[in-house]
Amino acid sequence: MIRTALIILFGLPVTTVLCIIAIIISFFSHAGNSVHIIARIWAKYILFVSGIGVTVEGLANIDPSQSYIYMSNHHSNFDMPVLLGCLPIQFRWIAKAELFKIPIFGRAMSGAGYVKIDRSNRKSAFKSIGQVAAKMKNGVSVMIFPEGTRSEDGDVKPFKKGGFVMAVDTGAPIVPVILRGSRSIMAKGSWRINPGNGVLSIEKPIDTTDYTWDPKEDLIKTVRNIICQVFEKETKFDTSAENYPSWRIWRNRHEHVGTRI
Repeated sequence: MIRTALIILFGLPVTTVLCIIAIIISFFSHAGNSVHIIARIWAKYILFVSGIGVTVEGLANIDPSQSYIYMSNHHSNFDMPVLLGCLPIQFRWIAKAELFKIPIFGRAMSGAGYVKIDRSNRKSAFKSIGQVAAKMKNGVSVMIFPEGTRSEDGDVKPFKKGGFVMAVDTGAPIVPVILRGSRSIMAKGSWRINPGNGVLSIEKPIDTTDYTWDPKEDLIKTVRNIICQVFEKETKFDTSAENYPSWRIWRNRHEHVGTRI
């Protein structure tokens, strides 16, 4: 817990400062691209001070100039910094409305053009779907956790339908993204942060143009099956602190590139 306290001690001031900078920039950069870059800097810093390493697989499967709906499993509070820090693309989060109520942090999220979903208000949720469709027409990708919340037991939970409605409405390809190891770093309900290593896998895009509202259950099943199959691959994670120094090496197995953050 001492290590966790030190991470919070060093991470909170930097988070606050970067959020304030993001808010200021958002008044001049309405597209949100600059604010998203600041969010990536924040994510890399959080992973750095926490001693988290991530191996990225499958970057070659995506075209940075193409708009996608990225769908990822969700097991940890560290899923957000892992995705922000490791995906070298512009995207906008679709996140629960509660996150936007966090002082300073929530305002920064709005400034980045992230979209809030109020799951308790069906009318508001459909309005948010319309906002996402408009962003995607302007060439912006979005990221969503189709489970809706973090898994408590480590299994992939059933998927909500909202993201798939967006995909059918916009015709945007869905890219399954799988995170492995983040629950070992910080499980739901725990404040303890364990240094360690994880894997982020990017699968091939799924064409949604042949789907309609009626058979979207088939689309949900297809995406969930891919995520479950990759997630269930055996991966060993060593979370011993001595094996994870304060700097991390990020590797991409397809491109064989290492970048120090």
